[in-house]
Amino acid sequence: MLFDIDETLVDLHAAMGTTLQSLGSKDLAHFGADDWTAYEALFTADPEGYYDRYLAGELSFADQRILRMQHAQQATGQPLLDDDEAAAWNASYEAMLPLHFRAFNDVVPLLGELDARGIPYGAVSNNVHDYQRAKLDAAGLQRIKVLVGIDTVGAAKPDPAIFLEGVRLLGTEPATTLYVGDNLHVDAEGACAAGLQGIWLDRAGSPSPCAGTAADPHAAGFIPCSHSAKWRR
Repeated sequence: MLFDIDETLVDLHAAMGTTLQSLGSKDLAHFGADDWTAYEALFTADPEGYYDRYLAGELSFADQRILRMQHAQQATGQPLLDDDEAAAWNASYEAMLPLHFRAFNDVVPLLGELDARGIPYGAVSNNVHDYQRAKLDAAGLQRIKVLVGIDTVGAAKPDPAIFLEGVRLLGTEPATTLYVGDNLHVDAEGACAAGLQGIWLDRAGSPSPCAGTAADPHAAGFIPCSHSAKWRR
């Protein structure tokens, strides 16, 4: 079994939100709850696709983060930071964010069950290995030993190569390996295209994009969706 990390194993959105509010406690002290909800949503959702540009090699990791922050500033009517201010903000963000990494409540029990059953597991992530290794460790998930990042094979999801490297490290076969992630296209469909069994983990309870399917609200399980399945929490 292979997992995505951000929003699948680790609640990155919550960590981002806490960090943003801590850093903005002075300059954005006038924000109410709705203001923060809008600001955090703009930053985490990344509507301008800056993270995708990082994955494509067009931006550095720091640049994509700063651009996401600047977009949130502008979209909520706040002043843009100059280069020095933005660099200082990024340094503070980088130092503070890891303090708030937490695994979702269902993750440790699930991994414990996999251990009890002798089922090998690992993670495949669209970020670099060392950064995600530190994130897993900070979130208390040191038990996850197999980890593939975009720098491991020089590819990002949904490229089949990154999924297949995870399978290789587990010592399993693609057809008998589940891949669980929160992004329908990049995770579930990408894994299926690589020959794995893709599972879309829908923590938000989004409307299913799978025509003609419906979830039984009284039973946890999988919903067929093209070549993948949806796991509703």
